[in-house]
Amino acid sequence: MKKLRNPFKSLNIFEWILWTCSLGAIIASFFAVGSGDYANLAASMLGVTSLIFAAKGDAFGLMIMLVFSLTYSFVSFSFGYYGEMIIYLGMQLPCCTVSLVNWLRNPSDKGSAEVKIGKFNKKHLAVLIPLAAVITTAFYFILQAFNTANLIVSTVSVATSFVALYLMALRIPAYAIAFIFNDIVLIVLWSLACTENLGYLPLAVSFGIFLINDTYTFICWTKRKKRAEEKANAETCSDKI
Repeated sequence: MKKLRNPFKSLNIFEWILWTCSLGAIIASFFAVGSGDYANLAASMLGVTSLIFAAKGDAFGLMIMLVFSLTYSFVSFSFGYYGEMIIYLGMQLPCCTVSLVNWLRNPSDKGSAEVKIGKFNKKHLAVLIPLAAVITTAFYFILQAFNTANLIVSTVSVATSFVALYLMALRIPAYAIAFIFNDIVLIVLWSLACTENLGYLPLAVSFGIFLINDTYTFICWTKRKKRAEEKANAETCSDKI
């Protein structure tokens, strides 16, 4: 019987520090405002944990992200951010599922937990731009029909989320850049929610932490891409000798 892998063993010292400090900041903000909504806390902790493993290109991060999507959808619904709820249930959840399958099918090496870096080409761009425009426009009217709070910001969140998810499914490092923009949008969105209910502060704080983690993800994926290219070039040179 094959022994189950412990993904936490792959974390280095910096990643342990980043993860624990991120969780600490979220928990501190939760109790600082005296919030009793533990769904907010759970969503924030799941989200930041998923990012630590996604930064390593580990599909375990996407598994956690699926649970985060469900929890975050519930929190969004409770505040009336139907845009976020629809995005995560109707777009992020299925896209994460597709990404998970794609990541598991494309390991960097046989038996490796790290996903192989994908390559972006003009065909991907030709699909991404019109599809993002159509989906964003459609969501604007859908969210408007639901009387979504902060409609414009929620619509921008749709666009940034879709671009990030599209690139993530293709295993392109730039997906982290799109998520960075999405984090900024969501910081604004939940900061606006805090003006009405301070109990949502942990979510505003968590997306600030997500911003830091997504920046680390981009750095990690860029380094991995460079190593993969150097390895491919070395193999090409050795074949020519």
